[in-house]
Amino acid sequence: MLQVNKGRAAVQQQTTYQAVTLITPTAAMHGEVHGGRAKCLQRLIRLDMPVPTTVALSFDQVMWIARGEMPDLDQVLTHFGKDPLLSVRPSSQDPDWGGPGAVLNIGMNDARHAAMCETVGEAAATALYLRFVHSYATDVARLDPEAFDFPDLRGADALRASLEAYEFEADEPFPQDVREQLSEVLRAMARAWDGTSARLLREAKGAPADAGLGLVVQAMALGVGQGESGSGVIQFVDSESGKPQITGRYLSQSQGREALNDQEGAFYLTHDPRGPSLEDACPEVFAELVAHGAVCRARLREEMQVEFTLENGQLRILDAVRVQRSSRAAIRIAVALAEDAVIPREEAVLRVQPAALSELLHRQVDPRAKRDTLVSGIPASPGAASGRIVFTANEAQASAARGEACVLVRRETTPEDIRGMHAAQAVLTVRGGITSHAAVIGRGLGVPCIVGASNLMIDRKKGVIVTPDGRHFAAGDILTVDGTKGEVLAGEVDMLEASLDGPFEKLLTWADDFRDIGVRANADTPADAQTAQNFAAEGIGLCRTEHMFFEGDRLGVMREMIFAETPEDRRAVLDRLLPMQRADFKELFSIMAGRPVCIRLFDMPLHEFLPFDKAGQRDLASQLALPLPAVTERVAALSEYNPMLGMRGVRQGISIPEIYEMQARAIFEATVESARDGTDVVPEIMIPLISAVREVELVKAHIDSVASAVQAESRTPFRYKLGVMVETPRAALRAEDIAQQAEFLSFGTNDLTQMTYGLSRDDAGRFMSAYVQQGVYEEDPFHTLDIEGVGELLSIGAARGRKGRADVVLSICGEHGGSRTAIAFCRAQGFDYVSCSPFRVPVARLSAAQLALENETSA
Repeated sequence: MLQVNKGRAAVQQQTTYQAVTLITPTAAMHGEVHGGRAKCLQRLIRLDMPVPTTVALSFDQVMWIARGEMPDLDQVLTHFGKDPLLSVRPSSQDPDWGGPGAVLNIGMNDARHAAMCETVGEAAATALYLRFVHSYATDVARLDPEAFDFPDLRGADALRASLEAYEFEADEPFPQDVREQLSEVLRAMARAWDGTSARLLREAKGAPADAGLGLVVQAMALGVGQGESGSGVIQFVDSESGKPQITGRYLSQSQGREALNDQEGAFYLTHDPRGPSLEDACPEVFAELVAHGAVCRARLREEMQVEFTLENGQLRILDAVRVQRSSRAAIRIAVALAEDAVIPREEAVLRVQPAALSELLHRQVDPRAKRDTLVSGIPASPGAASGRIVFTANEAQASAARGEACVLVRRETTPEDIRGMHAAQAVLTVRGGITSHAAVIGRGLGVPCIVGASNLMIDRKKGVIVTPDGRHFAAGDILTVDGTKGEVLAGEVDMLEASLDGPFEKLLTWADDFRDIGVRANADTPADAQTAQNFAAEGIGLCRTEHMFFEGDRLGVMREMIFAETPEDRRAVLDRLLPMQRADFKELFSIMAGRPVCIRLFDMPLHEFLPFDKAGQRDLASQLALPLPAVTERVAALSEYNPMLGMRGVRQGISIPEIYEMQARAIFEATVESARDGTDVVPEIMIPLISAVREVELVKAHIDSVASAVQAESRTPFRYKLGVMVETPRAALRAEDIAQQAEFLSFGTNDLTQMTYGLSRDDAGRFMSAYVQQGVYEEDPFHTLDIEGVGELLSIGAARGRKGRADVVLSICGEHGGSRTAIAFCRAQGFDYVSCSPFRVPVARLSAAQLALENETSA
């Protein structure tokens, strides 16, 4: 059943709206009462455009029609004169929500057909009547369309057969009274809006469950006649690029949008060497259309697509709708309107969906390309790429060395796979969720990634993957990973390249003028930092240093350190890593050019650096000149039942302090070298996985000691900040004590969510969909910040942190950091900044600006 739109209450308290309204310049109308099409038609009428007489039926009236209570049709028909020809079109609140199809030529009957044969010709009159009979039979009476398919009949014979078929199928003659025709059309369209398929379709487009539908009844502009007659559609920007360009078609002796369907018979609009054009055939009409388009843009403050009709050379404007546009076109159009002072810059920023920016940052599958979908998973990192299947990091690196694009396919990735992810064009995993290892690293690298493709089987022995429909793809076969939609496609598919042009940069520059919260990037390597710098991040909010140890020969050195027996031996091995870390940090500082860089100390279980397969352990034994049993015993000894809750983060920093000491020295020596090169750096050192203030005190003592030593050795003073990563519920609860030892608190929402829910973020994808569908969780808490649960811990932690230190800097640096929900929450809580993957920085900048502007509007 159609529902009353509850959102109209405030409007209706101010103005009384009629159920049936003749659209005039002064009629009481509103988009939330009569729909967007009705309101737009009123605006066109106010602009003195030649719009046919139109009557609007309100949402409430259409609801009553669906229940069987018709309006006074005399009240509707009185505006159209004797023997009218009418059309009825839907008018939903948002054009994107759709609605039932338009019905044209209401009022056609035997008598009107006979009369029109004299005025417009028998062929045109018959075509109009035949079209109405078919439309009425299938869309209104709901008869079988095949009963009206007469491929061998034309003209009067086809009309006669269709009328006979209607009488046979409906068990009554075709209705001849305009009131009966109009009544049944209105009832059918009202009921169609409330059908299950229509409801699901519009809800998928973002419409509320109780969205209302209005209808507009309009005098027909026939588009047929003895003089130049026809119909067409015109717009003044290209829908794909957003650049100024007149596009559309015009078709003589046609109605509605037939010109878009009959590409062979249709005219171009502007002069074109490929065929006839409206500009050449009817230059005055074309000039009038261009003038109307300019008025629409200036007065309606939007790029509009105009539907028009010519009847014996007379122009009629039937409708105008917002031009459909790609993401890149949406940005260009909004910026162009602002630059031309049609809309203010604030409105341009508000008009662009943040998701549109995400699309432009990556290559995308061309929407016109044919898709052979093999399997679907969780879209973990946007963008698309094609490449040959590889199953290991070594194979990915070898493929990259040969200059061949590859897709890394794994059951799930581990830190050792990072080098392969760097080399691959895309990543596909069978297991994992939105914050699994592959997802987080994929987003950080800007590599298209799909995780949780659980219906895909990997047969490592045979070197093949098996799709749900039984197809086999071997190593070397080509796949396309669409990380935006979460679909794996067979073969290589046509792509659209990333587009970071002038309008993109200009829009974000305007956004920065309006936002009131900082945006930093999570960057683990110099390459990540450069990406963050390119996207105008205000600094690095999280540098996960453990990821640096998988580069080049560092993995082997780390493994040597793990097998060292004494602190002295560990320091000796770590001394070889020190210059590598120092060089990394110095490059980070150089790239960020004085912007803040927050470096998280080592936070990874040591077992993740060791191979678990027999072949890898044999290689490691050979590299370390150790007996194989010694290696297998060490691997077994480091294994943990719950490694993410075990020996990692600060627990290692306290138990094996040599690692943190080496990292602190590398940071401070890089700070000194940067200062000598003219870059003033105040590094921010972050201690991970804190749960007790004593942990902070112990690590702080070591770091302060290293800082003093480096300053003495270099004879160069420097400043640094020490803070903690709040990832455990206890740290949030004890934030008052912890903040007294820390200058900043950065909430790691990935682990905090995991620990609050008691839920593995890597395994959640296996059942999360069922939980969301059944309403256990409203959203995946690893995808959308849980405001009620995790958010309460953040609020508690922030409040208690400020109580312990009034000037403590607060931020979040988990994967939620780039989402609108999290940014809104952080603004409300007075956080200083959010930090997210580099490729989400533009999205976060725009979201933050929109939230600030919306807050000003509602204040």
